[in-house]
Amino acid sequence: MKSTTRNFSETNKNTPRHIGTAFLLQAVASAIVGLGIIEPLKVPGDITTTMTNFANQVTQVRVAILIEMVTVTALVILSVLLYLTLKRQNQNLAFVALGLRLTEVALLAVSKIFMFAFLNVSQAFVLEGSPSYLQTIGEILFNTQNTAYSLNVIFFTLGGTLFYVLLYQSRYVPRWLATFGLIAAPLAFIGELVTLLGIEVPLWVFIPNLPFELTIGFWLLIKGASVHHNSNEKQK
Repeated sequence: MKSTTRNFSETNKNTPRHIGTAFLLQAVASAIVGLGIIEPLKVPGDITTTMTNFANQVTQVRVAILIEMVTVTALVILSVLLYLTLKRQNQNLAFVALGLRLTEVALLAVSKIFMFAFLNVSQAFVLEGSPSYLQTIGEILFNTQNTAYSLNVIFFTLGGTLFYVLLYQSRYVPRWLATFGLIAAPLAFIGELVTLLGIEVPLWVFIPNLPFELTIGFWLLIKGASVHHNSNEKQK
């Protein structure tokens, strides 16, 4: 019985570090792909050059898609761990947040399928001398991929906001840190919603999410959860 209790206690103690690791893994992987690999290949308003860039960087794009699968895996782990940890605070809210985040994951995976198809069409586009019909197909695939990714961000920010509300209420992390997330996620939600309406939104609207995820990731990885410290203090 003592052994079982000790193992359960150790599992609870390690959970915040697992959550922190998942936060860091998905944030870093997503940033590498979005900001470092794929974004430089895109030329706004010029699908021909964009398709040519993709066709000339096949390995780079495939690596980006592979890294995004790491993001997908980390997001699933993160979402499930947050649900299991925060459902004691409000199970219904935690369940809705989990559903939103898993929908986000599905949309992210679907967007990469369209990206892979866009890569194949881009290669054919270059090899066949830039025929207009392949340009049209490429443009449809590119726009569909962008739409799927935008919807992914919508569900990401909605689910994130609900989880951050629970983090704030439970004091699992310091409230200033949860508040950081409650500012960053809704701001990105509004920005992505406006983008879907065809209005250009400055990049700074989306930037706060990255430092938030890095901060909370390192915090949980290094310091653990605040509730554990509180419970330890009570035991003393």
